[in-house]
Amino acid sequence: MRLRRSDFPDGFQFGAATSAYQIEGHGFGGAGSTHWDSFATGPGNVMRGENGAVACDHYNRWESDLDLMEAAGLDAYRFSTSWARVLPEGRGAVNAEGLDFYDRLVDGLLARGIAPYATLYHWEMPSALADLGGWMNGDVAGWFADYTEIIMGRIGDRVEATATINELWCVAWLSHFLGHHAPGMRDIRAAARAMHHVLLAHGHAVQAARALGFDNLGLVTNLEYTEPADESVEAAEAASVQDALYNQWFLGAVFKQEYPTVALAGLERHLPKGWQDDFGVIGTPVDWVGINYYTRKLVKPGPSGMFCDIVDLPGNLPKTAMDWEIYPEGLSYFLERVQREYTGDTPLFITENGMASLDRMGADGRIEDWARSAFLDAHFAAALRAIEAGVPLKGYFVWSLLDNFEWAFGYDKRFGMIHVDFKTQVRTPKQSWLDFTEALKR
Repeated sequence: MRLRRSDFPDGFQFGAATSAYQIEGHGFGGAGSTHWDSFATGPGNVMRGENGAVACDHYNRWESDLDLMEAAGLDAYRFSTSWARVLPEGRGAVNAEGLDFYDRLVDGLLARGIAPYATLYHWEMPSALADLGGWMNGDVAGWFADYTEIIMGRIGDRVEATATINELWCVAWLSHFLGHHAPGMRDIRAAARAMHHVLLAHGHAVQAARALGFDNLGLVTNLEYTEPADESVEAAEAASVQDALYNQWFLGAVFKQEYPTVALAGLERHLPKGWQDDFGVIGTPVDWVGINYYTRKLVKPGPSGMFCDIVDLPGNLPKTAMDWEIYPEGLSYFLERVQREYTGDTPLFITENGMASLDRMGADGRIEDWARSAFLDAHFAAALRAIEAGVPLKGYFVWSLLDNFEWAFGYDKRFGMIHVDFKTQVRTPKQSWLDFTEALKR
């Protein structure tokens, strides 16, 4: 890697990211059932019917995992807390074991000189709340604010920064319209309401944390570079709709207190009554914004002609094991666009960026994932170009620290810089981890 710390501003934070359900092992410590536990039981929903019951066993192995980060010289670690681990029924009785776990984790990070960056929700809705409609139920905003008060009341005094909800588009649209993630719905009315309620929950959570006296509160959004697949008017319109739903809806709501007109054309009649009155809460100021970026998509309209029937076409760029195009230029594009159109001087973080690859262990025990090292190096360079263009970028978290439960792909897709043998739980640093950590020491 060409990465050198000295190329980046003083105080720039380099770290790695994970999420609770993907690594902890949800079958431990009194955690309650989630909609991912039930979704995984549906034939065809998750590869091989796998789930997060054991995952990387991080719940029991967190100390040695933190030791790996300390030895590597990471500045920061982005983790998430599980709503169902803290509140097994989503409301009511608190699971003391769950709170104690996050208490130990934060203290362990601080003891090793690693800044804790917490995310309050990374997709594991408690089953008891899913039974009540989950993100389709407007009461979810109050439930989430109550959970925020509990977890922040315990660890808020020691974390460096806190994000509310990870990747709102995935929580709402991918899960309620496209049906690829729990709860696995394909219903535009459900999706529209989830698109609004997830933002309302974010705003109430920020207000709840502020009321407790905490700051450095942020929003994490995922952005995807979208281009028309051809020069037709129809493809351009499809790209416009995709960009509005994916890249404009959430940032526009928080920073402009409005939804994009292109998206409203298809969603407005499905939004909850009085949705316009919620922007005062949704637009509660945040202290920073996280951007998760992975790929670009070429799109055209699907055969039905219905709103948001959009088809992805394969591009001609190199691809990851997820079949996602590698397009680092999209990262610098979004960093500059977000600053220009939404955030201004508000600090930005790259809260996720990484790639899945077909990692094979050689006879010598080495995993030479050179493609991942090259991917990261190209994206570090894109981030640096954005900084040089005046973007207030403050940190970069690689996804992911460990191979993990990759949602609908089960344990098939490996994003980690550290290999996990899911039978033995043995951790083996890959070449990308060695390259990354060596670069951090320059």
